[in-house]
Amino acid sequence: MTIYDVVGTPVTRAEGPDKVSGTHVYPADVRLPGMAFGKVLRSPFPHARIVSIDTSRAERLRGVLAVVTGQDLLGMRVGRFLRDVPPLAQDKVRFVGEKVAAVAAIDPDIAEEALMLIDVEYEELPAVFDPIETMEPGAPLIHEGSPSYDSPSGQVTPDGNVVYHNSWSGGDIERGFEESDQIFEHTFTTPWVHQGYMEPYSCIVQVDDAEQVQVWANNKQPFMLRRQLAGGLGLPEEQVTVNPTGIGGDFGGKAGAMNVPVAHALAQKSGRPVQMVMSYIEELMAGNPRHPSVITIKTGMKNDGRFWARQARVVYNGGAYGGFRGSLNLSGSRQAGGGPYRVPNFQIDSYMVYTNNVPCGSYRAPGEPQAVFAIESHTDMIASEMALDPYELRLRNVVKEGDVSGTGQRFSNLHGEETLRKAAESGGWSNPKPKPNVGRGIALGQRPQGQAVFNAKVRIDGNGRATIFSSVPDTGVGFHTVACQVVAEDLGIPIEDVDLIQVDTGKIDFDTGAGAGTSVGAAYAALGAAQEVREKLTRLAAEFYGWGEERIVFKEGRVFIDGEPNTGVSIQELASRSVAALGTDVIGDVTTSAEEPDVTSFCAQMAEVEVDPETGEIQVNRIVTSHDVGTIFNPLGHQGQIDGAVIQGLGYALMEELQSEDGRISTLSLGDVKIPAIADVPELITVLVEAADGNGPYQGKAIGENPISPIAPAIANAVFDAVGVRITDLPITAEKVVAALKQKNA
Repeated sequence: MTIYDVVGTPVTRAEGPDKVSGTHVYPADVRLPGMAFGKVLRSPFPHARIVSIDTSRAERLRGVLAVVTGQDLLGMRVGRFLRDVPPLAQDKVRFVGEKVAAVAAIDPDIAEEALMLIDVEYEELPAVFDPIETMEPGAPLIHEGSPSYDSPSGQVTPDGNVVYHNSWSGGDIERGFEESDQIFEHTFTTPWVHQGYMEPYSCIVQVDDAEQVQVWANNKQPFMLRRQLAGGLGLPEEQVTVNPTGIGGDFGGKAGAMNVPVAHALAQKSGRPVQMVMSYIEELMAGNPRHPSVITIKTGMKNDGRFWARQARVVYNGGAYGGFRGSLNLSGSRQAGGGPYRVPNFQIDSYMVYTNNVPCGSYRAPGEPQAVFAIESHTDMIASEMALDPYELRLRNVVKEGDVSGTGQRFSNLHGEETLRKAAESGGWSNPKPKPNVGRGIALGQRPQGQAVFNAKVRIDGNGRATIFSSVPDTGVGFHTVACQVVAEDLGIPIEDVDLIQVDTGKIDFDTGAGAGTSVGAAYAALGAAQEVREKLTRLAAEFYGWGEERIVFKEGRVFIDGEPNTGVSIQELASRSVAALGTDVIGDVTTSAEEPDVTSFCAQMAEVEVDPETGEIQVNRIVTSHDVGTIFNPLGHQGQIDGAVIQGLGYALMEELQSEDGRISTLSLGDVKIPAIADVPELITVLVEAADGNGPYQGKAIGENPISPIAPAIANAVFDAVGVRITDLPITAEKVVAALKQKNA
């Protein structure tokens, strides 16, 4: 591995001091002159027609500045990709918690009081909550009348309650099953899970006399938010400016428009800027949690342990609307067809369906934790029924260089086998168990880097100080720090001489924003801009000092001829002379394109658990997580991403669930949701497979999403190894384990 000067060194997060000192500004901290406060009235029914809305009493309340309903926003629909979400319900409501009306008042308490004065008459309609039932003929239609909705890829017309159907195949599935020696089929279910970020969604919208719209929102994709709002309002995008603010946690959940269109309507009607801050009850009732799923996998096996055929049916419960997702379906569903294994014959069908439940959105590796839980549990069940070692079964089938995976994808620089071996060896897979009811489970996942468009500008001034300009928020992944590192490395200057300024959407070109692979993709844009600056400085240095361009080196704050480090000049001297000659700072500006990645990364995880057969309580003793990584930009941030994802995966496996009955979420606090506390975290061991063959700057790879997916199946497999019961529906609670043990022993 190449040793760099700045890349690969532990660096304190750039925004860390502001966050811990309380000076970091979030949308809820923003105060504008004359600002009003907005609140929304939400539906108590999962499916109902709105017969009438009377807002007159609310409008008469002293301190109320504006009241709006769906009639004020007729025809307006927004969405990240599929534009099917009305900002306020129009004619009918489709889930408990849907926004029906909104109030702006001089303070939040008056706005809340006004909501109670709005009279709404509903006519209840038949509702459907189960994702399988909603696909059946005769099921109540969530979006009746065969509507078509806009999307960047054209009009989308749902087929009944099926929003979208993806299909992938390879080989000959029928012949594959005919040639199989044994066939296994299992079904798995997963629940709603909220992202659990500390800061709820909030925004401020201001409309000036010239109808210019200013937005402050904790949204991770400022340009995409601008596009949603401008598109819904029929405005030119340049008429909307999204301003930077802090984001107190995201994990995928802060990309939807949420209350921004409503705040705009209130601001326009009241003539004042309007701030809207969701309560955590609203977040859990009507946010955009991870999709529940029902996944059925059928696999044909050869007696020697080779996967030979696989058929997978993945059904995601999308809730009442599809506009909170960044695509029509979830790409992670492809994992159910084979994941990181060779499967020569496969057929994958993935469905996104409407139900009368809370609409779902993105949560760390969208679609993948569900699919990996299914495929890796299924793999262990096959191993058990064929009397094979689960670890050896995976080794026998994991994709190797030159293979096509069971999802029909071909990647290069594959390290799946090595990643598996390291997890098993570090976790003591083959060691004797220390006592009864202790079990070990292993699981494997792989995920390519996300695709996006990123833009960055880099400017170096006459003092040799570099500034990065980007619209990409740092949602907690440490992107701003990584960007400073790669720019410092390329320009050969200390990281202390690099700043990053997050700018509004009017000051930079289009950028997809934060998301999967941000620290790789957005850092590539920053690196490209730095390279443009370096190339300009190189040409000027050659002109000033008579050096050959091809031999000029930037390193340790100096510019010199390769092989002659004691010659040359400081960066400051070259920058000062360059700025004087040009009459301006030296600037680079680069936009990277979204390309299908040809590199993936693997994550193998091994869990050791102890199960109390009397109570069903599961104690996780340790988790070993093995990662196929490229060059690590910042070891501190890199390990933080791994640990955070592992702990979220632990919660998904054992405790977290938004419980819903007839479309009503009943777990309306984080205590009810049961996210892991520090006492729930076991010993965490990380082992790395380091190889400089990533597709990011300096051959780096994305890390933030991969560690979350294999944890749940690793724990499920460990529970089976400990006490011989298989839990196929998450979370794996003590109650489920006890019930399964009673059934086993009956």
